[in-house]
Amino acid sequence: MGAGHAHKLYRHGRSPVHRLPPHCKLAAVFCFVVVVVSTPREAVWAFAAYAVLLGAVAAAARVPPGFVLRRLVIEVPFVAFAFLMPFVVPGEQTTLLGASVSVPGLWDAWNVLAKGTLGVAASVLLAATTELRALLLGLQRLRLPPLLVQIASFMIRYGDVITDEMRRMSVARRSRGFEARGVRHWGVLAKSAGALFIRSYERGERVHLAMVSRGYAGSMPVIDEVTASRAQWSSAAALPLTALVICLLGWTP
Repeated sequence: MGAGHAHKLYRHGRSPVHRLPPHCKLAAVFCFVVVVVSTPREAVWAFAAYAVLLGAVAAAARVPPGFVLRRLVIEVPFVAFAFLMPFVVPGEQTTLLGASVSVPGLWDAWNVLAKGTLGVAASVLLAATTELRALLLGLQRLRLPPLLVQIASFMIRYGDVITDEMRRMSVARRSRGFEARGVRHWGVLAKSAGALFIRSYERGERVHLAMVSRGYAGSMPVIDEVTASRAQWSSAAALPLTALVICLLGWTP
């Protein structure tokens, strides 16, 4: 896989959660999210219990609450969508804070907000305790199609390169007195985007030719063989299994 890339989502540490193999954590988070999504929306207490579980994982990983909360901002568009649902979903009406809202819309908004927040929080904890390179190794260990793993690998490796290229183009425009202040400047920005696409495409062609000349035949060599013991699998399974028990209790009338 080559050298890894540190990411701002990753928080260095030596906690038990950090030491778990990446494929164990990936499987645990996936199963946890499936359980959360399967929980009936009326079981409000179950979602509170899931939040407590994630809080326990964050404490074990020594990830501060503020670190997680700041990165939950990414779900703001979903939150805005959830807040609109009580006003657009038809059904029985009720009064909330002086406004007439739909009862089914309130439940739908709660459903989206609770499950989305828990899923994003679980993903943030996964990214905070697992390096990007380790995540790719974990996906490969879980037998994800190699082509998808390679695409993700190149996206991670060259995402920063493309971003730097875009930043240099922006600096070059500003050094020539250009400032995008209205619709009439969109044409220049569109041409810049086209130039960036062409440069990225040509870079990809050069990288591919360089790889082929070095023996690339459609698959990347695995340098580190990541394995997991039964104890590590058991530790990782604690989160989804506990969530599953809570989910089953939530379905119990």
